[in-house]
Amino acid sequence: MKVQECIVSDEVVRGTPEELALWEAIVVPPEVKERIRNTSLLALMLRPQVPFVVTALHGLSILYGPPGTGKTTLARGLPAQLAPFVPSREVRRIEVNPHGLMSAEHGQSQQRVGELLAEHVPALAADGKPTVVILDEVESMAVARSEASLAANPADVHRATDAVLTALDDNARRHPHLFFVATSNFTTALDRAFLSRSDAAILVPVPTPAALREIIASTLLALAESFPGLREFANSPAVDRAAAMATGLDGRRARKVVFEALSRRLETVLDPTRLTGEDLAAAVTDAIEANRVGAEGA
Repeated sequence: MKVQECIVSDEVVRGTPEELALWEAIVVPPEVKERIRNTSLLALMLRPQVPFVVTALHGLSILYGPPGTGKTTLARGLPAQLAPFVPSREVRRIEVNPHGLMSAEHGQSQQRVGELLAEHVPALAADGKPTVVILDEVESMAVARSEASLAANPADVHRATDAVLTALDDNARRHPHLFFVATSNFTTALDRAFLSRSDAAILVPVPTPAALREIIASTLLALAESFPGLREFANSPAVDRAAAMATGLDGRRARKVVFEALSRRLETVLDPTRLTGEDLAAAVTDAIEANRVGAEGA
């Protein structure tokens, strides 16, 4: 695979309602979103004006936490939050698929990582426009070298991680308009030198019961645009009970619970307004059990 094929998206974001909706869709404590926005905005504003030797800012933040908590969606929604604060009112978003960079061929991973991060990404942002670069599931390319598995080629793992660190150092000095947002489900798998280069490591937590209630209710209200009979159900005590039962579910699974509840009976498939509290509670129970079994098998 060529490094160009590892670019999932490359687009300029201007903060349209559709772009802003990504950020708003994720229910997390407000301070989490504020820290993500403020960390990146500070780096983009300060680094072009103050030397790296003073700030030590690499232009990198890590969003970590369990799967399904909205890390990637927040990263994708970040440029729209930054656009109103930059002079051009535009922020480029480049999304990278790191998995495509790794190769079983000797030395290829290092070469691809270096080419992508040190050459191709800066070339895409050569106009100097503020740019957010998303590295999803970054543990695939910044593996903890001390934990490198003998099942892989340890030398290549080391070299690939070295290439990431070198590119970050180079970009920090030469391209202060670049800001990298890395997501990770397993920070213990990340190299310590990579972690030390992050300007902030921000936990995106599992939703609280109140957040779960908001996620379930907002999903039902969105469906109510097509099925108005669901509007009353979205504000019913049945949703409160389901949210209380759903403690421990991630945001993605909580949203899917609504559709799992609808699929339980043919009647609700054909007419979603016939959804009951019993349907929703049963779907939550199944989701919690699946979580438990998955955790035991991990």
